[in-house]
Amino acid sequence: MQLNNIHHIAIICSDKDAALDFYVNKLGFQIIRSNYRPERDDWKIDLAVNDTTELELFIMKDRPARVSGPEAYGLRHLAFVVPSVDDMVKELESKGVLCEPIRFDSYTGKPMTFFRDPDGLPIEIHE
Repeated sequence: MQLNNIHHIAIICSDKDAALDFYVNKLGFQIIRSNYRPERDDWKIDLAVNDTTELELFIMKDRPARVSGPEAYGLRHLAFVVPSVDDMVKELESKGVLCEPIRFDSYTGKPMTFFRDPDGLPIEIHE
């Protein structure tokens, strides 16, 4: 068996405008496809992370809120590699995205921090 790359990560969002503002305008991902699905009364919007990985945003009504604590089974957070955590935090905060204080990964010793999307999904940046 050979699993080469992650093709996509699917995220359920509650508000289309807020999700697009966050993932496109603030994080800079590009829209590949945007489709309204009338049979489901939702939107499926695909965003390019890089040449091989996509984020799938599903904009759905009436879904339960994300459990904040204690942590539940399933996806814990998304993590992205960045050239400089300090620079990325400055850029995010200039766009109104609040970040946790920068700390150092206890195993790699590299700087990292977290922020949240509009629905509370934790997103990590890591050098």
